Amino acid sequence: MIIGVPKEIKKDEYRVGLLPVGAELLTKDGRAVLIEKDAGVGSGFDDGRYSSVGAQIAASAEEVYRRAELIVKVKEPQPPEIARLRPGQILFCYFHFAASRELTTACLKTGITAVAYETLKDPQGRLPLLTPMSEIAGRMSIQEGAKCLERPMMGQGILLGGVPGVAPANVLVLGAGVVGTNAARMAAGLAANVTLMDINLDRLRYLDEVMPANVTTIFSDPHTIEDYAVRADLIVGAVLIPGGRAPILIPRSLLKKMKPGSVIVDVSIDQGGCTEMSRPTTHSDPTYIVDGVVHYCVTNIPGAVSRTSTLALCNATLPYVRPLAALGVSAFAALDPGHAAALNMADHKLTNQAVAQAFPDLPSV
Repeated sequence: MIIGVPKEIKKDEYRVGLLPVGAELLTKDGRAVLIEKDAGVGSGFDDGRYSSVGAQIAASAEEVYRRAELIVKVKEPQPPEIARLRPGQILFCYFHFAASRELTTACLKTGITAVAYETLKDPQGRLPLLTPMSEIAGRMSIQEGAKCLERPMMGQGILLGGVPGVAPANVLVLGAGVVGTNAARMAAGLAANVTLMDINLDRLRYLDEVMPANVTTIFSDPHTIEDYAVRADLIVGAVLIPGGRAPILIPRSLLKKMKPGSVIVDVSIDQGGCTEMSRPTTHSDPTYIVDGVVHYCVTNIPGAVSRTSTLALCNATLPYVRPLAALGVSAFAALDPGHAAALNMADHKLTNQAVAQAFPDLPSV
């Protein structure tokens, strides 16, 4: 099997889907590895690092997509990449189909087999390929949110942790999963006043025991969200339904009640966003304002710290790339239900239940 690694072309995306060590191990497994020229440069890995361990350097993306049977990348395929896909070709990356009907229908038409990082599960039911990027996105949400609170960014002009004699900012984190936990811990470390909300009481009980004293856990419901949102200076949207669209927790009507210059960092934007007015943005143009509230909705937050992100991502993905390349999709999915959950589409049909529920009119199995 020929494994292809193209250079990412999504705006402001600098990660790469395979480390040089991954190319070396796959080559030793007997696979041919094809890396697009300069694919790893944005993460600090030049072509020489790949060629020295046996990978072939492709002059163009067209060559990678034409020759490779398995494409390993980071973000969902962009329109020029979709045009190069062919029936039966395996694509292993983040898709987040439920957030985009356009992407879903375009990929269905190609006939590819889509194996998604974000829905693959381990034996404990966790999401091992989503976790490292969620950790980074959660930590960066506070870093970026603190910046957006500055006056030049159209925020209120307040310091997240305050100073002696001046109160710290109120931070509301919606969702106590990996993103939310990392966001709450980071905000607490900067001395903010943090409220962490979720609907899982067992999770809240655990976090209440291990979080710093300036983190308060609160059960989430629409009334409570509104009560805390109107007092919040920074809100982090960190809710997740694996494979499905994120629920809307902040309606437009609530924005009108929030503080002018308050900030929403919607990490859930990959799955459609958890506020009614969320829309995808980029690192080069990250924010917009609705009803006086600054919205930060970058869809690839970890891409800004590409070196850290690539190392963390590839450490997690390589143990799955190797058996996928060795066995093929059918045998890979048959290994266990968690592997099967990664299969999102094949033969022009949706195969993941959460994605199929998001688009009930599209063909599915």
